Amino acid sequence: MDRRKFLRGSALVSTALILNPFDLFAQNKIKPNLSTNSAKNIIFMISDGMSSGTLAMANLYNKQLHGKNGNWINLYEENKVKRALMDTASASSIVTDSAAASSAFGGGIRVKNGVLNIGANGEHHVPIWQKFKKAGKRTGCVTTVTITHATPAGFCVNSASRNAEPGIAEKYAEIGIDVLLGGGDEFFNSAKREDKKDLYAVYKKKGYQIAKTKEELAKSQNNKSLLGIFNTGAIPYTIDHKNLSKNKSIPTLAEMTKVAIDNLKDHQNGFVLQVEAGKVDWAAHANDVAGLINDQLAFDETIKTVMDFAEKDGNTLVIITTDHGNANPGTIYGADVNKNFESILNYKYTNEHILNEIHEDFNLQEIKDWIVETNGFSLTDDEAKHMLDFYKGLDKEEGLYNFKKLPFKFFSEIQKKHNNVGWISMDHSGDYVELAMYGPGSDLLKPFVKNTDLHKLMLQATNVNV
Repeated sequence: MDRRKFLRGSALVSTALILNPFDLFAQNKIKPNLSTNSAKNIIFMISDGMSSGTLAMANLYNKQLHGKNGNWINLYEENKVKRALMDTASASSIVTDSAAASSAFGGGIRVKNGVLNIGANGEHHVPIWQKFKKAGKRTGCVTTVTITHATPAGFCVNSASRNAEPGIAEKYAEIGIDVLLGGGDEFFNSAKREDKKDLYAVYKKKGYQIAKTKEELAKSQNNKSLLGIFNTGAIPYTIDHKNLSKNKSIPTLAEMTKVAIDNLKDHQNGFVLQVEAGKVDWAAHANDVAGLINDQLAFDETIKTVMDFAEKDGNTLVIITTDHGNANPGTIYGADVNKNFESILNYKYTNEHILNEIHEDFNLQEIKDWIVETNGFSLTDDEAKHMLDFYKGLDKEEGLYNFKKLPFKFFSEIQKKHNNVGWISMDHSGDYVELAMYGPGSDLLKPFVKNTDLHKLMLQATNVNV
């Protein structure tokens, strides 16, 4: 198809739903599951930090690239799922962090930002994957960030700090989470841990298979515990994963998820699996549109992997959502918005990669040539000069994940002139978020819920009482 003609004559339609949340909270008590068609398995999918604008832009991009909707939107169009809005607040704020959000799902109670399943008075709430393990199910987590990060940890452990990742890695082994796939070599490798503990050896002693490459993952045996750690830090962003040869031995989110399902699916008592696209959140923090859209599409590809299994299986509840919004990106009205948004198809790398390749000794022409090569547009002399000033220690930009304090915000403002994508911030937002469910137990979902309601719903959908 001629992608340049795709958006001509199209209209973007938005709808607003007017609700009284207090009335809804009063009415939406989850009812007991009286159906005999209970779920044997649960696959809980989280696109971390996905604002509604992220879902919309990724779908538009997919239509430009492939001429069709993505898998998430198709589930809506084909009326295959129950759909709701979800309130994501924590105990300490109307704007949650990932630890408190995951604890709402995992522990069934709202906790303060920064902690995992520990209440205000120090009480420990049993995480839901431990409940399911006690009920005889196998358990797993898959993520594109460190496997010890807040979102997977919230389903599995109690911790006074989400940052205690070395300890979280040890707790997974003690609990016996059956499948763990993601990044975070620094929390398992004796050469990188401060205490020099060799956690790979600990896991091997407990009978785990260890995979460190895509090839080793593909050769792993089903029905046997599996630890797959494929990078120091997070898994690379999807667009960099595709376009940088150094990343070819690292599996994608969909590949990891397929292996996890195959490993777990034959257990007689069923399984529960969490799947997280963690770098959607990181890209939103950096206002990085290429990183954001491509990682959201990687999540969307993983939805197909999950749904292909769930539709054939018939006994699996699939939950698709996010833990909170982040940066609220979206397309901005303008005469050239269609053409400008379409220019993102020319972006070759994340802003993270682009900005890390710029050095203080670049001259103006070199930095301008680099942006043309990687984004397809030209900087003005003033823009190029200001960009270089960042690398000389001036005007350093703040941001949660901008560990080198590179000019992420400044560069995204330049990109906005060419792609018509704007951002409200570089941090989380308190929006109500998308929630979709498929399979047995999805009939329990009401149109408006609190994040803690999903804990109860999962237990009721599976008829697990622990």
